[in-house]
Amino acid sequence: MNENFQLDQDVLEKLRTITDKGVLNVAHGFSGMVGRKIHVSRAAAEVVPILTIPEIAGKTDEDAVGIYLRFKGDLDGQMMMVVSYVKALELVDLMTEVPLGTTQHLGSLERSALGELGNLCGSFFLNSVASLTDAQFQPTPPAVMVDMAGAILDIVVATTGGISENALLVQANFVDGARSVEADFWVIPDMNSLKEMLKKNAEE
Repeated sequence: MNENFQLDQDVLEKLRTITDKGVLNVAHGFSGMVGRKIHVSRAAAEVVPILTIPEIAGKTDEDAVGIYLRFKGDLDGQMMMVVSYVKALELVDLMTEVPLGTTQHLGSLERSALGELGNLCGSFFLNSVASLTDAQFQPTPPAVMVDMAGAILDIVVATTGGISENALLVQANFVDGARSVEADFWVIPDMNSLKEMLKKNAEE
């Protein structure tokens, strides 16, 4: 594990560059989705061991929403956006342009809206990776899960399939005027293909 973690530290600066552009790209796409400017503040990226994900997230006994997708191509992996249940309701309010507090539960329409947001975030983030690395990949349709945060994060850990011992944690705060929604993005790439992709990009 130490060897793989050291590898992650070696490429962390490149990942941060990719992450910074990716989050800004997500905000741009989010702005287009809701028809007004969405700002991003406090975007940060860190490589962490997968098994520590539930511990790092904290408050695992609170209700949360996870928007999960996989991506395949020159780089394989998975991504999940995790927000608290209350913040998910606020996101639906934001996307449907209704007053804060209007959405009280997540029915099929609300989950569909969150899935659309997850698909947008995943696609725009991956497009940024592609533009910086000349890689090509496609995301799968997103799945929306509503459960306790700990159960959702356990799924992230359980579905890694051994592709990596570490994950890229991206924490961002999306701001729309007085509204603010914090979100965690867990990006788990296949580390071998990531290493090859970044090495190839460095040689070109």
